[in-house]
Amino acid sequence: MNRSKPAVAGYQSLSRRSALQAGSIGLLGLGLSELLTARSFASPQQVTPVKSVLFVFLSGGLSHQDSFDLKPEAPDSVRGEFSPIDTRTPGFSICEHLPKLAQQSERYAVVRSIGTESNGHSEACHMLLTGRLDIPAGFNVNNAPSSNEWPSLLSQVTYATRGRNNLPPAVVLPQPSINEAGSMRAGQFAGKLGSKWESWHIDIAAQCPLGNGACPNCFRFDDVPFEHASATIFDTPMLTLPDGGSLRLNDRVGLLDEIEQQQQQLEKTADAARLDRHRQQALRVLADPKTRRAFDIEHADPAIITRYGNNKFGLSLLMAARLIEAGVSLVQVNLGKNSSWDTHRRNFLNLKNNLLPYFDQSVSALLDDLAQSGLLKTTLVIVMGEFGRTPKINKDAGRDHWGPTNSALFAGAGVRGGAVIGATDKLAAYPIADKQTPENVAATIYDTLGIPHQASWFDFDGRPHELYRGQPISELF
Repeated sequence: MNRSKPAVAGYQSLSRRSALQAGSIGLLGLGLSELLTARSFASPQQVTPVKSVLFVFLSGGLSHQDSFDLKPEAPDSVRGEFSPIDTRTPGFSICEHLPKLAQQSERYAVVRSIGTESNGHSEACHMLLTGRLDIPAGFNVNNAPSSNEWPSLLSQVTYATRGRNNLPPAVVLPQPSINEAGSMRAGQFAGKLGSKWESWHIDIAAQCPLGNGACPNCFRFDDVPFEHASATIFDTPMLTLPDGGSLRLNDRVGLLDEIEQQQQQLEKTADAARLDRHRQQALRVLADPKTRRAFDIEHADPAIITRYGNNKFGLSLLMAARLIEAGVSLVQVNLGKNSSWDTHRRNFLNLKNNLLPYFDQSVSALLDDLAQSGLLKTTLVIVMGEFGRTPKINKDAGRDHWGPTNSALFAGAGVRGGAVIGATDKLAAYPIADKQTPENVAATIYDTLGIPHQASWFDFDGRPHELYRGQPISELF
């Protein structure tokens, strides 16, 4: 499978062959020195958040009626194979394959009535990941990412806020949302806002042809056996130095060791007089103990790894929690590649065996850690996909795309634990109360970060665009 990245202005992911490119720190996506330079031209409306947001994106679309909105009284063709179980909150039930989350219901709320208004992956991803329901002129699902897209939530937050502790305001990991053919989903990059405001893209997931699910516990959607096609969960990059030399890191070492080696090589190879202050600051960011600890996942306490799960789901959420602790304001974790939650076939088998157990373990560990550290008081956690799944079960024991409604989990930052907001009809097909949209989700993120409601940004043609296109979901708090 061809894993090459599309040419996009301002976007450089972590390359397996080049962790440092042209003197910029490619390990962290767009060159860090360039991002620091961009902060020198910050918008006067920027604020410094006192709270954080951790957005867990279930790439592909979680089946809401098989997770957080079960309908046990529905007909067999709709109800599915799973049973609801009680949570710690009276009257609140979720799927039987989420037992750990059932024991933490006092920490989160569920919104059961979010509609992305589209059954197409690219369109729905664009709506959710940009916080806008309208499609821009020139938008083409076959040409993503491009400058004709609205900017991602992360890019808008990068524009509207100041970073803390010399860190960028927004980070996405461990890989972009792509499908099995390598096509990128829309809405993930700076688009019309311009590459100067690109967020960090930490693309470190190991090369696996499918990568569905919690690698190395990955899977296919048919009954053909499939094994994780890498000896690792996260990849080992090759180093390209500013003077044109290179160093291949053949031996498997921890990610922290690689950061240290890259820093040392830069300092040895590049004359200090040639490093501008932004590049020097970039080196200091990597040398900061909290930042390095955030990337030191493979050296974490084995007990912590066991709680999260030694897999792509668990380690990604552990890294996200540490980035929040280090001072990043908005972290997006793509929990699986595009197809992971796209259960057109074998919906129940794959949810039961390959998805929900790892999801339940990792998200529960995340909430536990944030609560124990006190960060849950100041960190809003959102977990959702770009749409739900069809009420009717198809001939392949799967569920297809369903834009009219979706369920999302919200926790922390003052969210009322145990609350259920919104409702769907008896088939989990359409909202019948408190309908919400991605614009409301985006507004909730912006509001949590303290971004003023009148905040705006300007596109390439100088046209202003408001960040808030909906109201925060006030019922959550």
